Amino acid sequence: MSLARLSWKNLWARPWATMISLLLLLLGVSIISLLLQLNEQLDDQFKKNIRGIDLVVGAKGSPLQLILSAVYHIDNPTGNIPLKEARILQKNPLVESWIPMAYGDNYKGYRILGTDWSYVEHYEGMLREGAAWEEPFETVLGATAAERLGLGVGDEFFGAHGNVAEGEVHEEHPYLVTGILSKTETALDQLILTSLNSVWDIHDHEEPATADSAHDDHEHDHEHEEGDIHDDDEDRDITAVLIKWRNPMAMMTLPRFINQETSMQAAVTAIEINRLFDLFAVGITTLRGIAMAIVFISAISVFFSLYNSLRGRAYELALMRTMGAGGNTLLLMVLLEGFWLALLGALAGLVLSRVGMAILSSLAEDAYRYEFVWWNLLPEEGILFIGTLVVGLIAAAIPAWSAYRTDISETLRGGAS
Repeated sequence: MSLARLSWKNLWARPWATMISLLLLLLGVSIISLLLQLNEQLDDQFKKNIRGIDLVVGAKGSPLQLILSAVYHIDNPTGNIPLKEARILQKNPLVESWIPMAYGDNYKGYRILGTDWSYVEHYEGMLREGAAWEEPFETVLGATAAERLGLGVGDEFFGAHGNVAEGEVHEEHPYLVTGILSKTETALDQLILTSLNSVWDIHDHEEPATADSAHDDHEHDHEHEEGDIHDDDEDRDITAVLIKWRNPMAMMTLPRFINQETSMQAAVTAIEINRLFDLFAVGITTLRGIAMAIVFISAISVFFSLYNSLRGRAYELALMRTMGAGGNTLLLMVLLEGFWLALLGALAGLVLSRVGMAILSSLAEDAYRYEFVWWNLLPEEGILFIGTLVVGLIAAAIPAWSAYRTDISETLRGGAS
């Protein structure tokens, strides 16, 4: 029988002690692995979506809520702002780019966002099939939204008021899908995109219409076939504006001007996201400390499990010595037992963390229309895997040394008596 197989059989000679040590190891590894994955993917999602956006301008309220709603689309907006006032920023020499946004409707929980094509270009979106919208009520779908909703080019659907699927359905005018975007791994994937005029017009139609107003609406729709903002839109409202400033000087002056001289609110993305990560960091650090403590306790458990096992097998080990097994052989056999425990714990922990990520991804998709990747392996997890094996070998070192120094005569005499 090979030494590896013998050490495996010895390990399971005491199943309950082995299972307890294994359980502690896999819990510690899975928690650390899960935290590494969450930290990496949250950081990646936040950075991807906020790239190139220095400032978010919207209605006064919580600046963090404004960013979460306008950039990540996982919260309700703080309100609407006058387009006329927002367009002042478009002409400001400190502003390099200006992306308007208007929303308030959804389809089966996926947000319908009124904007212009610069929003798609900002996230480097490319049409996978179909074409961009040209007229009101034409839409382009993000990759994930199209897949989950089962919509394709040429399909029609009715939007619902608000950000929840149970809102009042706008049955007076259907949306038409004209294009579907390729996947970008950003918030763009979760959205239904259309022109600003589509959002304005769908809410205009909520009001009782006279013959004259219906005629005016028809002319208004015709004038805005390309989805551009015209002078006669100055009395309209939008939800938010995404701004990239031209130089660092804008960071010092632009937010102050907006917050103090206008009815709008400016939220600096870097400041608010750092504040959010500071809140996350406390919980992540605490959980990571708990996981490290579990791994430490599991190492102690492995040590006592192997040490107690050797005490019960002392006579057996002495017999092995008399049959020609050297001290190095016994030392290696016990180290292999610790290695097997650590290997099983590390592998089971990584598998369990993937199960946890899959569950979290499903929950995040249901609640926020975001999804996590659960199958990738981080370099830090490779270090965690190797570190767990080292912990197992260190925990087995003292029992292994004890087996190496087994006194054959004294042990056999004690066993015979």
